[in-house]
Amino acid sequence: MTAAVPAIRPVIASVEGMPTSDGAGVNMTRMLGTPLLRTLDPFLMLDLFGSDEPTDYLAGFPDHPHRGFETVTYMLAGRMRHADSRGHGGVIETGGVQWMTAGRGLIHSEMPEQTEGLMKGFQLWINLPARLKMSEPRYQEFPAPQIPVESRDGGVTVVVIAGDTARGTAGPVRAEATDARYFDVTLPAGQSFDEPVPSGHTACLVLFEGALRVGDGAGEELTGPRVIVLGAGERIAATAGAQGARFLLLAGSPLGEPIAWGGPFVMNTREEVMQAFRDYEEGRIG
Repeated sequence: MTAAVPAIRPVIASVEGMPTSDGAGVNMTRMLGTPLLRTLDPFLMLDLFGSDEPTDYLAGFPDHPHRGFETVTYMLAGRMRHADSRGHGGVIETGGVQWMTAGRGLIHSEMPEQTEGLMKGFQLWINLPARLKMSEPRYQEFPAPQIPVESRDGGVTVVVIAGDTARGTAGPVRAEATDARYFDVTLPAGQSFDEPVPSGHTACLVLFEGALRVGDGAGEELTGPRVIVLGAGERIAATAGAQGARFLLLAGSPLGEPIAWGGPFVMNTREEVMQAFRDYEEGRIG
């Protein structure tokens, strides 16, 4: 007899982020893609960057290639200028998002545009299914005014970047390949958040401010920055501690495909990764 699926998703892992650097020496916290938390299919990697010291971020992320997945840059503070090998460019302002489908490949750069003040945000890597890994690159870019903010009782707010909430707020990004949900949730002290998520989706909370009690309320109060991995269930429940909380809700349909990962390329086989490196060296990416 099959056991019933619990209504509220339990916490099955709680993993702190690890300090690291990337690009041209940008200091950041790697939340996903670490020895303690390799991947959460379809999510590959998640970095939190944040500093008010310009030397920590001004070197930025000079030209680098990607193939086979999507990158999502969400700016909490500051500005990031981006440009690619196809002539596309612009600036991601505070509260804005860039959802880039690298597909068959392009070369791009992301460089902080300010020389003082806080620079803070996330970059998430999401895998693509084999059938889309060699698709044409494309962007979905939205400034903060085009991203809806759902207000709930008790001062709870939900910035809806991708996917739809149960209350009908639709994010501007459509992530058909993984049916991804990407919400930025802010809870005042003692307030709660309850949201259904498809039972087959991978789901986690990325806590980056305050403290949170997740699940049925019986677990410990957690502080960030950390990834809270959720088990099977039909909905997510969380309650903020005395200082409130802010976290990302990430959920997506797992692909269940082999992952061959080589630096900036994520394919299904080692041979495909080696071909990506050859294509890059011979100028066939971008």
